[in-house]
Amino acid sequence: MDVDVVVQLVKTEWTKDSRGGSEAARRNAAPVAFVLPHLRPAVHEIRLSEPDFTPVWAKERDEIDRITLTLREDDDVLSVQLQDTMIASPRRWNRPSPVRLARGEWVRWQLNHRWARPRDGGWNYLLTTLNLVYGPPEDLKVFLGTPTRHVDERAHLS
Repeated sequence: MDVDVVVQLVKTEWTKDSRGGSEAARRNAAPVAFVLPHLRPAVHEIRLSEPDFTPVWAKERDEIDRITLTLREDDDVLSVQLQDTMIASPRRWNRPSPVRLARGEWVRWQLNHRWARPRDGGWNYLLTTLNLVYGPPEDLKVFLGTPTRHVDERAHLS
């Protein structure tokens, strides 16, 4: 990995079944961050889905997906931009500016979508949460705290 970052990408996916009552409460209680398995630079992806939203850790990667995440390092300042690559509503034509981080700082960036399933017309929903720290984290629980920057692009999804 060319940039000294630790990335945690949390993807929570659900259907209309988790839109109300106790199922919605279970979904809303799903974590958006987890304790890191180590402090080395890496990309950790965690997926949660119905019915119980149990976290499933995907394979750890050493490389960042440059289509999803744009990073630019200049004089010990890191510019971070989460790209909206989903072809799903809501389309976001006006995106926030990149977030600038000094070493030791971190960002939580959240983005959600919904799309119709072709087979039955039902809705799928996805919340993507990017947690990214610039430089080596001092603690495995870094993403359980308060982020230096928070970008909230969550929209109301009917």
